[in-house]
Amino acid sequence: MAKVLTGKVVATKMQNTVLVEVTRFTPHKLYKKLLKRSTKFKVDPNGHDVTVGKEVRIEETKPMSKEKYFKIIEVVVAQHEKKAEVKK
Repeated sequence: MAKVLTGKVVATKMQNTVLVEVTRFTPHKLYKKLLKRSTKFKVDPNGHDVTVGKEVRIEETKPMSKEKYFKIIEVVVAQHEKKAEVKK
């Protein structure tokens, strides 16, 4: 079973690759405060037209290159964007 993560597109300046930042919250070992941690993954756009700032869902695949082992499976549409489309 492949990992499925949700993140935000940070950069699209590479050919056939986008940079996606995945944010997670982990508790501090002693104080239990939730700390924000983020990781950037190089991702294959897989035919999706994405721009910086879009929320995407990515899935783990076999390695496509030295550092690229995720692909975009869908572009997540935020609730406020859905409401704006309905009003038009």
